[in-house]
Amino acid sequence: MTTSPSLLPSSAIALVTGANKGIGLEVARQLAQQGLTVLVGARDRLRGEAAAARLQAEGLRAEFLHLDVADDASVTAAAAEVKARYGRLDVLVNNAGVQLEQQPSSLVAMQVLQDTFDINVFGVVRVTQAMLPLLRAAGTARIVNMGSALGSLTLTSDPDNMRSGVRLLAYATSKAALNAVTVQFANELRAEGIRVNAADPGYVATDLSGQQGFNSAEDGALPAVRLALLQPGGPTAGFFNIDGPVPW
Repeated sequence: MTTSPSLLPSSAIALVTGANKGIGLEVARQLAQQGLTVLVGARDRLRGEAAAARLQAEGLRAEFLHLDVADDASVTAAAAEVKARYGRLDVLVNNAGVQLEQQPSSLVAMQVLQDTFDINVFGVVRVTQAMLPLLRAAGTARIVNMGSALGSLTLTSDPDNMRSGVRLLAYATSKAALNAVTVQFANELRAEGIRVNAADPGYVATDLSGQQGFNSAEDGALPAVRLALLQPGGPTAGFFNIDGPVPW
């Protein structure tokens, strides 16, 4: 899957959650470089405003949007603000996520599971449901959920695959659940022309990975950016990395 010129209007609006740093900031940058106005979603106001200012200094159209994906009131207020400012949303990239555990599966506390799912899964549903009227108002909108190969049951159950040795119960299961969320929304919205897919950034050196990883943030952002700029008739209910489809 290669990036092709987008048919989105020049006035297209994109929201990227968790966009104040790492892959989210790079997704925001690359979308803005394609001419979109990008809303930099972040729960930390100072960091979010600084990220938006950084993109603006590069000559890009970027605005800060206060958004805590784990808080109903914050998400509702953010949706109202987007409606008041723009009246629609062409692209939603659900990037915000956490990886909280450091223990083997048998020792992970229930609170860690709950906190991880509240952001990585419930946060995606919360934001998508709140923004859906705005996405429908845009017509052929795009929703991209930031997944992980650690959510692939095919890859992580293969003893010959390096991912089977990763012990991250809360994170991996949350990303597997996110894949199912992606398919459910894709199936509902297929007839409306709204494409919904999951992106695997690969093993990227970010704060979430403890700055360990093989890929740069620039490369990690590419799958999500490509899916955000899909042509009409492009794939939906799929899972993709930089090289193409990823098995569920």
